[in-house]
Amino acid sequence: MQPTYRPALAFVKPVYLVRVSLRALGRRMLCVLLAGLALPASGRAQGLPSYAPINLVAASRSGVYFQPYQEPRPGRWTASLSLDYANTIEYNQIPAASYALDSEILRLRLRAARDLDRRAFVQLDTELGGAYDGFLDGFLDWYHRLLGIDIEERKKRPRDAFLYEITLPREATIERRASDLFLGDLRASLGIRLTPKLQTLLSITLPTTTGPAGYGRGVLSASLLNSVRLVLNPRVVYEGSLGLGYTPSHGPLAPVERTVFVAASSGLRYRFWGRQSLYANLFLHSPYYHGTTLPGLDRRDMDLDFGWLLATRPSPPSGLRRTGIAPCSGRETLCSWGPAG
Repeated sequence: MQPTYRPALAFVKPVYLVRVSLRALGRRMLCVLLAGLALPASGRAQGLPSYAPINLVAASRSGVYFQPYQEPRPGRWTASLSLDYANTIEYNQIPAASYALDSEILRLRLRAARDLDRRAFVQLDTELGGAYDGFLDGFLDWYHRLLGIDIEERKKRPRDAFLYEITLPREATIERRASDLFLGDLRASLGIRLTPKLQTLLSITLPTTTGPAGYGRGVLSASLLNSVRLVLNPRVVYEGSLGLGYTPSHGPLAPVERTVFVAASSGLRYRFWGRQSLYANLFLHSPYYHGTTLPGLDRRDMDLDFGWLLATRPSPPSGLRRTGIAPCSGRETLCSWGPAG
């Protein structure tokens, strides 16, 4: 699978990311983290939006995601509504196996949260999903040509046609079908602010999806999400996370499904003018599957979430979501960009 999957690198879709030394990058991230923990606590600061992979083979396995530090809001419920719409293309084909995902995916999420006291809070997430033939392929072909990006997988598929199919060695082909709106897995969480900089969140997802097989986890999953927020100066905020998760294997892919997951993230938000900010967040996730011989399933996942934020009026931050253009808690507008695949 050239150029998307390169044998020298162990991550999915490395072609979309700048080549860096991960070892050197890790040392720099650790130095920033240790230096920031030594700084005195600052006042309220707006951090990064939350991030969760939307790719169907990832979202149906792991419950681990990036949860930003949640500022205290005692005595009342808060709510946010977020919208994700993604165009995905993955195409692996080798003699013994194949995997193809060509779709447009909708995710509409409603989040409600309430502080129990200054340190503890509860959070409830419910979502609607959809998987479609789509309408963006032509626009994205033009957009990629404009940027000089060559997506070989897109050339192998007709425009605006849905395909989600996995064939493994000595196994029958698994086909998923497109689906209109369906209820996703319900998520319930309990968070603890250990310090004004450090937070931990225990999150449970319930198998409540009403979509076709393959669009939900099908079982209970549990995650422990740890986040740190460091105000480096009045304009720059750093947020990092480390998450651990467990999802039992389930369904026809159970023999090749991993059950224990680890994820880490590291990102910055820079307020460059007035209430406008730019942000970038690097999200790394352990493999979702094993032994399939397909790079798109067996390799670790690396995502880069970046975009522009506008605070329409001063307020402490709330749980934000990455989206095209949408209000977050009525106070911020978030525009994010990233590779279409």
